[in-house]
Amino acid sequence: MDFPLNSRLIKTASLAQQHITGVDVVLRYNDVKGMPMSIKKLFATVCAALLAGSIFAADVVLNPNHPDRYVVVKGDTLWDISAMFLRDPWFWPEIWYVNPQIANPHLIYPGDILTLVYVDGKPQLRLDRGAGKLSPQVRVESLEHAIPTIPIDAIKQFLTKPLVVSQDQLDKAPYVVAGADEHVVTGAGDRVYARGIQGEDIGLFDIFEPGGALIDPDTDELLGYEAIYVGEGAVKSFGDPATLLLTETAREARIGDRLWPASQEKPITQFIPHPAPPGTEGRIISVMGGVREIGQFNVVAINRGTADGMEIGHVLKIFQTGETIRDTVGEKRAEMVKLPDEEAGILMVFRTFDRVSYCLVMKATRSMHVLDYVRTP
Repeated sequence: MDFPLNSRLIKTASLAQQHITGVDVVLRYNDVKGMPMSIKKLFATVCAALLAGSIFAADVVLNPNHPDRYVVVKGDTLWDISAMFLRDPWFWPEIWYVNPQIANPHLIYPGDILTLVYVDGKPQLRLDRGAGKLSPQVRVESLEHAIPTIPIDAIKQFLTKPLVVSQDQLDKAPYVVAGADEHVVTGAGDRVYARGIQGEDIGLFDIFEPGGALIDPDTDELLGYEAIYVGEGAVKSFGDPATLLLTETAREARIGDRLWPASQEKPITQFIPHPAPPGTEGRIISVMGGVREIGQFNVVAINRGTADGMEIGHVLKIFQTGETIRDTVGEKRAEMVKLPDEEAGILMVFRTFDRVSYCLVMKATRSMHVLDYVRTP
């Protein structure tokens, strides 16, 4: 249906565009309330389109000190490189240009050249290889040589080993009943005896120490038990008990440690950081390594898992929980006041379970502790 576009609509759309900043829109209702319904619908469509474009521009904010060109070196991580160009490193997929003429354009290697350009006014990161020249020949590169998204050494031992187990899994798991040769400290190269191994089809086991209970601080619900990796043991002789040789250990093996069939899965080492869904909120419920204050590159557990929509690569901001203090100045001197939560850092999910996820702290701006909040950035 044809209808005239009067100058009031054009003026109003222009005003809407001028007032869009980030996600804030000033709608001039007085300018549209007298228009026909069809004109109002068109106006709404125009505003929605303008808003969608502005959200993209508002989300992807460049680092004010960004370089225009960077040559990748060994030891870099994709997160660190992204932080050079972007205020929020997890938005790098939004500006990454996938060049179909480059083999494995999603992977970056030492010597690659990254260039920041603008296409239709939007920033874009482009990758050049071979002194900036494209070649029709495929350059063969080992995946191991590609720079990682995050420092893999900080999480390597947590990528495939059990981290969360249920009470039922603990009760049914084989266990170390004694160490051989009366060693005071049992480690790699020593033997241990284990009971509960069923059959003879599994010859290699991960050994873990049952850790503390993981409790949801908001509901008091038991989410599982931590499984602290001890080492790996190969069965030398089956029986009750069976004899195992400890092939590697990260800590001393003890009586009562549990056994789990050694994982054969290939660990995920390349991550795509992306913000958790709007409205996501959780709490830090544990920190690996027994430290009291959480800092950069510490591994923490949060009380949200796949059942809550968490995915590998989700990015969350950490907020230091505000203290509750007594107001000693106001009229109600006995009144208790909770101070605001303060932004303290950023973490990324690297492994998920049903009700729990494990995350690496990527940035720390102040000290953090168990029970601090995590929220959508």
